[in-house]
Amino acid sequence: MRGQIVSLLVTFLLGGLVTNVFWYSSQDGNVVRHSPVPQRRRAPKTYDICEGCKELIENIMRRYSETWRKRDDNQLKFRLKLRSQCNGFDNAILTQANAPVGFEVVVDKKKKKTIPVTRELFSLLAKEHPFLNKTWGTCAVVGNGGILEDSRCGNMIDSAEFVFRCNLPPLENGYEKDVGTKTSLVTANPTIFIERYGSLMKHRRPLVEKLSTYGNSLLLLSPFSFLGYMGVTLRAAYTINDFGGPTQPAFLNPEYQHKLATFWRVQQHLKEARLSTGLMIVSLALELCDNVHLYGFWPFSNHPQGLHNLKHHYYDDRPPKTKFHAMPAEFEFLLQLHSQGVLRLHLGECRPGEE
Repeated sequence: MRGQIVSLLVTFLLGGLVTNVFWYSSQDGNVVRHSPVPQRRRAPKTYDICEGCKELIENIMRRYSETWRKRDDNQLKFRLKLRSQCNGFDNAILTQANAPVGFEVVVDKKKKKTIPVTRELFSLLAKEHPFLNKTWGTCAVVGNGGILEDSRCGNMIDSAEFVFRCNLPPLENGYEKDVGTKTSLVTANPTIFIERYGSLMKHRRPLVEKLSTYGNSLLLLSPFSFLGYMGVTLRAAYTINDFGGPTQPAFLNPEYQHKLATFWRVQQHLKEARLSTGLMIVSLALELCDNVHLYGFWPFSNHPQGLHNLKHHYYDDRPPKTKFHAMPAEFEFLLQLHSQGVLRLHLGECRPGEE
């Protein structure tokens, strides 16, 4: 019957029984064949465990399994430390208010290199600080660790008032149930524009289409962290302005970044060449949010519950850049903050009704 959808089950024998489902619909008198949305296939679980890792993970899980409760006194103390030494409320983002035309942006403290704010650059800056004197009740900071696969944390993440994400992660094609879709702020390292979008030298629409998946969110860019990446990062901001859309670009203040690195190196004795994006965002969230929940932060290649192997990211298995980041060391500090009731780590599956 015209306009009616008829479902058919087609079975083929190709070395075994394979079942494919197709459906047909009528459009302008023609029968159109639709294929089902492909499902992500997961490889069988493997259990390659590095030497000493089993004991290390068991030790971590003993600490993690202790009943968690928020400690308002510890949280306030840590927040005040961050605010007094880094002050993300005022300094995290370069704006037209704190970086007027002629202002010198310090891009290299040691070499005392600066970049002047020209009228063209000034036009790209946010008119006002997006965080100034704002706080949120509950925030979710979503890392991209392989531990998120099959976690079913999507609903819990989306229930947060403010959701931070790192480095333009995929949210569609079945990942929604594990990572959610709500996005308030998402970061993008300059290398993403180079590796995924050809340095934005030709087609720029693919980037705009990607950003549309994050809705009306802030895109946190770091054009002044490394001078070699400044051009491609500014092209990303120009692309957003040229194409329009709901995404709002914001530039990370290198002065704030420097103060944050000093805080973790001097106050917390964290020794690494460069803070990871995840730790920077967690630090900002601890200033802005009354309750901070972390998802996808797990630096090991084995799952804490069962010890089966994990991909590095929930969406791919590209190895980490250990030259710059000390992820296990960072995780140890996050676990300490979890134990102190300052923030809450979520490791493993999220269960309905879990707070």
